[in-house]
Amino acid sequence: MDGDSGDDVNDEVSTAATSREQDAVRILLLIDGAAEPLAAPIRNDAALTDAVGVVEGQLRLQKLDFWLRSPDFLADELLNDYERSGEPRLLDLAAQILDSEEPEVRRYPMLRHHFGAYEPLDDALAVLRSAGLVVRRRHGRVGRTSRHDYYLLARGRDVARTVVAQAPAFRYYVDRVQLVLDLADGRGGNQLKERQYLQDEYATAARGTRIGSISARARSRLAQLRAGTSVTDGVDA
Repeated sequence: MDGDSGDDVNDEVSTAATSREQDAVRILLLIDGAAEPLAAPIRNDAALTDAVGVVEGQLRLQKLDFWLRSPDFLADELLNDYERSGEPRLLDLAAQILDSEEPEVRRYPMLRHHFGAYEPLDDALAVLRSAGLVVRRRHGRVGRTSRHDYYLLARGRDVARTVVAQAPAFRYYVDRVQLVLDLADGRGGNQLKERQYLQDEYATAARGTRIGSISARARSRLAQLRAGTSVTDGVDA
């Protein structure tokens, strides 16, 4: 089980920080970027005969969306990878985010839930499903869903390309989706959840509240790394 039961939660109310339409476009571009190609056409499900890819598991989709909606956390994870690898490109990518207003103007905080960052996707998916762009399939038994898979249809891929071509501002999401996927490096939902829980502000947020910003801490850390000083220098082991 990958924690997909979040779709059935109704005991916590979320105040949307984005519009239904914004969420639909963002999720479409995320699914378009993250969908794994199908090994073969699906013949036994009429709704999926023109599917071109799939994102397996709501947990993975939610964790990828968290980094997409949280540039401050995304940048801090890039700094983590920079400290491990020493690759200058990672420091530059983090700096591009933190030197701008992106952590403030592009941040849409998510709820802290049972399985970490969570935001109801039903409204956005309803838009995508009704337009014939995405199909969701549930796995499990009656009354107990173990996983949701999100299939991108050929029309969904076409619309994703058209949206970006006609409204270049959405190129931001295409670029950030690729950065998020590079950071995820093929990890599944549970692995991404475990990594995100290593952030104290994420792990200690009260259930049902929005996960707070770490932009100030990340910017301070960036400044120290630029100065050639590790954030742990001077700390006793």
